[in-house]
Parts: sequence; C-alpha cells; structure tokens
Amino acid sequence: MNNIVISLGGSLIVPNGGINIDFLKSFNEFIRSQITANNRRFFIVTGGGSTARHYQEAARQVVGEITGEDVDWLGIHATRMNAHLLRTVFRDIAYFRVKKHYDQRDPVKEPVMIAAGWRPGWSTDYDAVLLAEEYGAKVVINMTNTDFVYDKDPHKFADAKSLPKMSWDGYRKLVGDQWSPGMNAPFDPVAAQKAQELNLKVVILKGDDLENVKKFLDNKEFTGTIIE
Repeated sequence: MNNIVISLGGSLIVPNGGINIDFLKSFNEFIRSQITANNRRFFIVTGGGSTARHYQEAARQVVGEITGEDVDWLGIHATRMNAHLLRTVFRDIAYFRVKKHYDQRDPVKEPVMIAAGWRPGWSTDYDAVLLAEEYGAKVVINMTNTDFVYDKDPHKFADAKSLPKMSWDGYRKLVGDQWSPGMNAPFDPVAAQKAQELNLKVVILKGDDLENVKKFLDNKEFTGTIIE
C-alpha cells in the first residue's frame, strides 16, 4: 500500500465552537474513498485544537503561570482525546489502538492508523515525521487552518506574501529552531529539523478543503505550500 502521513490540525477537529461534526463526516468519507480507489494506507496524527487551549487557559486562571512542560502535557492529552474520537470513527478499518509511543514499532496491517502526542518538547508535527520515518512515507501532509506558509502573519499584516514553494533552509530561517509550547507555526521547528534530515517533503494545505487535498494526492495543481 502507498503510505500517506497526515498531520491533522486540532483546530479542524475542535475549533472554538466545539467539535466539528460536519468536518469529521466529510473527512471520514474522504479517507475511505481514497483507500478504496487508490490502495492507500493513512497514518493520521491529531492535534489538540481548542480542547488543549481551554485546559491550558483554565490552569493559568487557577494558579497563574504554569510550566512549559505542563502546557505541553495538557496539549498532549488533548491530542489523545481527539485521536480516540477519530479512531472511533474509523474503528472498522483502523489499527486497534491509538499510537502514543514512538520508540516502539507497531505492525500495522490495517489501512488506517490514528496517532497522538507523545512527549513534551514538540508538537504532533514531529510525531508525524517519526511516523513517516518508521513506515517509509516520503511525504507528510499538514492539514491546517491556513492555505499557505506566509512570510509573516497574514492575520496581522495585510502585505503578507504567500510562499507556494520553500526549501527547508528557507523555512527554518523563517520559523527558527526552537519549540515553545502553544507556538503558532505552520510546521513546528523541531519537526522541520527532523524532516530536513530525512529529506522529506511536507505539504501545507487548508484542511477543510478536502477537494484541494485530493488534487494534491492526484498530482494535480493545488493550493498550498511545498517544503522540500
């Protein structure tokens, strides 16, 4: 089977308005159709979304400042809740458990594996890169809430320019090399370092546009950023 790794942004699963049932229905149909039509196996790592942010903010409101490690652990457990939700959706075709430990190999035969956060110090983007290394995938699709990587924050700067193609050196110059819990980067810096070492291609796509994701998988013209 053709192994595809997806880093699925938690904001797609749980935006601020609660769990996005419509997206989950569409994503369920999309993945199943891709498996049937193209003999693909999907490794899907879920982010924490607003679930993580709500727990992190609640902790701050109770005790004030919290450690970066605790911020990360709250986020990790949020990713695991989202992953269990997604594994339930794909229960009939998914590996029997959510992958949470990346220092052991799971002998996956099913067409879907759902994975979640592992340890503090990076986001689930890094876990997606580890999955690509473990299962021989050459590409990581980062389905997020933005359509491109930009040279600066497009929400703050009207003159922000989209960057459809980037080298790893160029991307790492843009985002730096340090992870900080809760940071907002299209692909986290620790994951970027590892992806460059492995010579992976990473594609940044707006995740709620599944037709555009399909265009990329079908080698057609699509909207997004390729980093390689």
